Amino acid sequence: MTNYKESIELLNRWANAYYVLDNPIATDEEYDKLYHEIVEFEANNPNEILPYSPTQRVGDVVLEGFNKADHIERMWSLDDVFDKEELNKWIERVEKEYKDLEFYCEPKFDGASLSLTYENGKLIKAVTRGNGTTGEEITSNAKTISSVPLSIDHTDLIEIRGEVVIFKEDFDKINTQRKANGEALFANPRNAASGSLRQLDPKITAKRKLIFLPWGIGKNSLGYKTSSQAMEYIYSLGFREPPMRKVCKIDNQIMEVYEEMIAKRDEISMMLDGMVVKLNNISIQDELGFTVKSPRWAVAFKFPASEKTTKILSVDFQVGRTGVITPVANVAPVDIEGVTVERATLHNFDEVERKGVKVGDTVTIIRSGDVIPKIIKTLEDRRDGSEISIEKPLNCPKCDSHLLDEGALLKCQNLSCPSRVINTVKHFASKGCMDIDGLGEKIVIQLYDEGLVKDITCLYDLTLEKLLELEGFKEKKAQNILDSVEKSKGSDTWRVINALGIEHIGQVAAKKIAQQYGNELFSATKESLLEIDGIGEEMAESFLEFLEVNEEKVKVLFETINPTPPEKQEFDKTNNFFEKTVVLTGTMSKPRNEIKDLLESLGAKVTGSVSKKTDYVIYGEEAGSKLEKAQKLGVKTLNEEELEALL
Repeated sequence: MTNYKESIELLNRWANAYYVLDNPIATDEEYDKLYHEIVEFEANNPNEILPYSPTQRVGDVVLEGFNKADHIERMWSLDDVFDKEELNKWIERVEKEYKDLEFYCEPKFDGASLSLTYENGKLIKAVTRGNGTTGEEITSNAKTISSVPLSIDHTDLIEIRGEVVIFKEDFDKINTQRKANGEALFANPRNAASGSLRQLDPKITAKRKLIFLPWGIGKNSLGYKTSSQAMEYIYSLGFREPPMRKVCKIDNQIMEVYEEMIAKRDEISMMLDGMVVKLNNISIQDELGFTVKSPRWAVAFKFPASEKTTKILSVDFQVGRTGVITPVANVAPVDIEGVTVERATLHNFDEVERKGVKVGDTVTIIRSGDVIPKIIKTLEDRRDGSEISIEKPLNCPKCDSHLLDEGALLKCQNLSCPSRVINTVKHFASKGCMDIDGLGEKIVIQLYDEGLVKDITCLYDLTLEKLLELEGFKEKKAQNILDSVEKSKGSDTWRVINALGIEHIGQVAAKKIAQQYGNELFSATKESLLEIDGIGEEMAESFLEFLEVNEEKVKVLFETINPTPPEKQEFDKTNNFFEKTVVLTGTMSKPRNEIKDLLESLGAKVTGSVSKKTDYVIYGEEAGSKLEKAQKLGVKTLNEEELEALL
């Protein structure tokens, strides 16, 4: 070891971030590796052991704010083994004294340890592991956990130990809500469980879907001969059973259970980080006893690390099938669960900013099953000043078109972008759009791969001769597609607008835009778009950006299809509201939609925002900023009585 004291200080800093702050700054693998280096050094140098070494205590630190409580019997930590060789060494040590052993194997849940004390069948106390002897009393919080029975059919005093976890699905929901609230996200379900369990306000704990899974017993008078029998009794009292457990007699059976757990790891609702292997015979457990921190009769057989640290070398920008740009980090190769990982998703640019990721950063990376590896944390304390910020691209990395920037998302709107053509054509041909039969995904991919469809305009250049050259196409099938394409000509203008797949412009907005501009889309301006009721700034900018990027193709498409614009309504031009721009605000005696329909039937344009071009602002009770803006701009305002008079 390079420097024993520095290693202890580093490990204690990692432990404080993990146990106290619920904000890990190192992976489990890094912690375990350094911990074992310290253990080895201290074994060879017992006179140099420092009193604040993490090996001299068990578990985490008691937080201020909770009452401290002693365990009746100590809660021990387990020694870790990481492979079959280490497991066999442990078994061999035990077999020197005992033969024909049985081993009880069960999952090692990745959560927060808790001890429940029952007396006369009632839950009287719930205490966290703490330092193994003394923990935090959180009985009120524990009572909010539905899988913790408040009473059991067992009258003697008993301590039931277990793990508090959060299901993966519920963890995602919690983080989604925290993100919406602008709160810091939990790094993983383990931290979410720990943070939720140790809330000073039990109401917060109650909102989190915590689960208690028993794995052992402290003080008891059960009298069972084996751990498996004792645990079956505990489950019979109303406690949740683990997803897997088994009694094994030889090491090969243990390995089979271990490999089965790893294979099913991603299917199991809660996080597992290993398998507990304990001698099943309780009398042998009692004879073997404990070391200073752990039982000699049990070990935690850890799973291969799914979380590691690595370094970001560079960042690429991938274009998805909908045109969304995803930043992807190229990282220094790292082995996770037997797979060499060299790339990890950064999701979007909000995530890049939230995590503060830079090129050159050391980061924590996680991989779960077949899920794309992702970066979950930036280890800022390891920076040396050479890191480079990740800048948003201005143009599409695939087709070089200007990108639509919406903060978290960047999107390419080019109809010819190779990365989004297939999705664009599928949407264009769908029932809610141009309703072109026969253009499912498989056919669209075939047409694209054969070079017949490079964007949606190419659909109208297809011929029977070209289609019959393709594999799987017979005359009837080809002719049906051509007939359906031809039938789409002359479709309503709003259908064509909707079929273009413009970001934020759906069917309702498409109909309003068609009503306003007909087939003259390029006459639209941001100011005139914002005057359309229901069209906001984001929608207007997206629409105009799309037209700018795809001007030539949209013009060709409209010439080819010759859409049918909505009929212009005939109005009495002598009424007071013909061709007037009107804004409604406040609470009125009639529903606003009813007043809006009446005004539009007179030829008025009812919009949602006030500008200098607004002719009237009609207001009711509790009218707010729109009325104030109208008064500042000198726009004529009308209350309901004045409106009735003009009508």
